[in-house]
Amino acid sequence: MTDTIAAAGSRRRGSYAKTEATRKAILDAALEVFSGSGYRAGSLREIAALVGMSEAGLLHHFRNKSALLEAVLEERDERARALVPIESNDGAAVLRGLVDLAAYNASIPGVVELYATLSAEATASDHPAHAYFVRRYEYTRGNIERAMTDLQGKGRLRHGMTPRRAAITIISMMDGLQVQWLLDRSVLDMADELRVLFATFADIDWDVDEAEAAE
Repeated sequence: MTDTIAAAGSRRRGSYAKTEATRKAILDAALEVFSGSGYRAGSLREIAALVGMSEAGLLHHFRNKSALLEAVLEERDERARALVPIESNDGAAVLRGLVDLAAYNASIPGVVELYATLSAEATASDHPAHAYFVRRYEYTRGNIERAMTDLQGKGRLRHGMTPRRAAITIISMMDGLQVQWLLDRSVLDMADELRVLFATFADIDWDVDEAEAAE
């Protein structure tokens, strides 16, 4: 009896792992297609073909194209969170992470272009990614504002800059730099520009971690 239960549990774990691997493959393929063709032109059939399955098989994992798009965007955010401790209370660490993210984004221009295009299109309330971007901006503003409150408390946010204004300014900087970079990549280095811009309103030692600075 015990062996039977163990075998059943093993099969369930194996099935779950296979399902997760399939979902990951679909997300990678969708990111490739959407980045190359755009969301509207990219087809589920093309994505399914890249994974080696039918369109019906793909829809077993994602109920429609809109759901797949949101999952792709969430996957991109997960990768970003690996570089930016966005929920940290350590303001300096968050700013360093955002600079690291900008450097990483320079290596994935197709993804940056997809995000820039979708964020503009999604201002329309009927766009499939509208709710996602509303949530994302609220989440990002809130977390950066909290991190900037940390810098303010340490006297490292310059006079006249408030945590909320800093959060709004930072997001505007990053989005604006991305658009300029997409139009002509020879004009600027996003990470370098962010580092300089951040220094105009926050006192940050870019080479020393907060933990080390406190020692």
